[in-house]
Amino acid sequence: MMAVLSPDEFFRGPPEVHVGAPGRVNLLGEHTDYNDGFMLPVATPQRTDVMAARSDDGSFHLYSATLDEAVDFAPHDSTPHGFGRYMEGCIRLLQARGVDVPPLRMYVRSDLALGTGLSSSAALEVATLRAIRALLQTELDGVTLAQIAQQAEIRYAGVNCGIMDQMASSLADEEHMLFLDARTLDHRVLPLPAGAELIVINSGVPRQLAESKYNERRGECEAASKLLGVQALRDVRDVADVESLPSPLKERARHVVSENLRVLEACEADASRFGQLMNLSHYSLRDDYAVSIGALDELTQALRTDPDVYGARLTGAGFGGACVALCRAGAAQAAGERVVHAMRAAGGAAAGATLLIPAPTE
Repeated sequence: MMAVLSPDEFFRGPPEVHVGAPGRVNLLGEHTDYNDGFMLPVATPQRTDVMAARSDDGSFHLYSATLDEAVDFAPHDSTPHGFGRYMEGCIRLLQARGVDVPPLRMYVRSDLALGTGLSSSAALEVATLRAIRALLQTELDGVTLAQIAQQAEIRYAGVNCGIMDQMASSLADEEHMLFLDARTLDHRVLPLPAGAELIVINSGVPRQLAESKYNERRGECEAASKLLGVQALRDVRDVADVESLPSPLKERARHVVSENLRVLEACEADASRFGQLMNLSHYSLRDDYAVSIGALDELTQALRTDPDVYGARLTGAGFGGACVALCRAGAAQAAGERVVHAMRAAGGAAAGATLLIPAPTE
């Protein structure tokens, strides 16, 4: 087995630019972005780095040190496989905007675990675009960059995603919540509830977004909006207004409408109420949106019973991945390790759970 290439080996010297982008943890507002709704993500300390330099042989060369995979393609070829789809999408969309992107060598390195629901794909897209922006000195603001990244995922990776992940990776930081309005792209930075910090635990069950029912859920929401006569479910302000819909459209719409209301309330909530809203969000995702799984239900229930936890929910699209909890400040490390130990000891669906944030001390 060959060793993973170092940047110096791949570039045969130093790269011209080296940039990065974080993943994201969504605290509230799940499956609301493609319904023109509201969200509260934060950036993760884990990130994806992309190094880049101009290619000297007329072709694009992409290499992921994380996967130890290489993708090579000529300027007019299409479409690379695997991680290359996301990066090629960013390149092609920049070219379509009139940016003269020359053949490049690009090296990727990430500590964002794949399939955890922390949006490794958005981090890769945003980091790729940041690298090209830095290399070519192209004018590209954070919102426009996020919009291009979103289109790369939709058109080249086949995931009909909303804008939240890319906006969070492009604009969020680790210390604050980023309130996002998916319709207007208005955004503002808000503090976490006073006296609280976050725990993120990976369930150990990987999530495959493009192969999940994500696109099916989006279609159900569009059908519900049509029956209700609104542009998007964001325009429904009263949960009672969805009760006339047939199942499962009623349940899908009920989640989205109630989730938007939870986000708006959470912007002003203290830690105790914020935790309650997270719990309600998980129950809604489990029962109305049907995107939770046993491992996530076990994890969030264990977190809720911990005396230092205010509330917990799955984060990301569901069907596997991670959960997030709001915890008393100063107690996150111990609480997270207690829950992971309990899950492993129980041997249930979440026996493979690992603590992601804060980083484990083991």
